[in-house]
Amino acid sequence: MLWVKAFHTIFMVTWFAGLFYLPRLFVYHAMSQDDISIERFKIMERKLFYGIMTPGALITLILGFWMLFDYAWQTYHLMYWLDIKLALVTVLLVYHGWCWKLLQDFKHNRNQHSHVWYRVFNELPVLLLIAIVILVIVKPF
Repeated sequence: MLWVKAFHTIFMVTWFAGLFYLPRLFVYHAMSQDDISIERFKIMERKLFYGIMTPGALITLILGFWMLFDYAWQTYHLMYWLDIKLALVTVLLVYHGWCWKLLQDFKHNRNQHSHVWYRVFNELPVLLLIAIVILVIVKPF
C-alpha cells in the first residue's frame, strides 16, 4: 500500500504542477498580441492539459480510490477529514474542467478574461493544496 500512496502523491504533484502552470500560461496568452505568440501558447496549453495535467489527475484519482477502498473503507465513517478532502478534490475536478473550458475559449479565440483575472484564478489551486495537505497530514477531524 505504501507504493500506491507514493505514486498517488507523485501524480498528485504532477496534477498540481499543471493546475499551477496552465492558468499562468493563460495570463501570458491573454497579454499576447502577435499571432506567433498566440499560436505558441495554444500549443503549450494543449500539451500541458492533455499530456501532463489530465493524466496526472486520472492516475491520482485511480490510486486515491484504490486506497479508499482497500485501506480506508473499514474506518471511513470515522474520518471526517477524509470527507472534507474528498469534497475539496471534487472542487479541484470542477476547477480542472473550468481550465478545459478556458482552454477551448483560447483555442477558438473567444477569451473573455483579462490577464489580471487569470492571476486571481491561478490562486485557487494553491488554497486547495494547502487545505488538502493539512487535512491528510494533520487529520484535524
